[in-house]
Amino acid sequence: MSTGTLIAIIVPIVVVLLVCALAAWMIMRRRRLQARFGPEYERTVEAKGSRRAAERDLREREQRHDALHIKELPASARDRYAHEWDQVQERFVDQPEDAVHDADRLVTSLMSDRGYPTEGLDQQLSDLSVEHGRTLDHYRAAHEVNGRSTRHEATTEELRGAMVHYRALFTELLHNGQKPRRSGA
Repeated sequence: MSTGTLIAIIVPIVVVLLVCALAAWMIMRRRRLQARFGPEYERTVEAKGSRRAAERDLREREQRHDALHIKELPASARDRYAHEWDQVQERFVDQPEDAVHDADRLVTSLMSDRGYPTEGLDQQLSDLSVEHGRTLDHYRAAHEVNGRSTRHEATTEELRGAMVHYRALFTELLHNGQKPRRSGA
């Protein structure tokens, strides 16, 4: 077999193998992003209009997040926040709008203490999406009701729903994404 024939056979095989390797790498990267960001992945694809643009945005979020100094809270701080949350929930019965506003402030304070920047809702959502993508829809819904309650346009049922939504993110932030441990069991 001549060298020219050998090259004509080997080069296409190498090209096909490289294309297959690249495709496999892209599929694995996409699956990793989907697993990490959960529903936030598809929401970002829809918002950006293409998978490529969305994945670039999500990777940029990861890089920004990696530069943050996110930390777990000491047990005493977790206990203090849990106590404050209980007080906010108790206040809901008599003052639902005030309780929702307090829940928003408490979540923002918790984010700050954990090391998340708290400037602007869009940046908060972007930073939280890296580790808390599965609860962001809760936060968006709660924040929307909180805004309407400021204008006294939210029903009591919507305010109750906002508290449930805030609690989802609050619990996840408080326990660093882990299930809270039950004492005494």
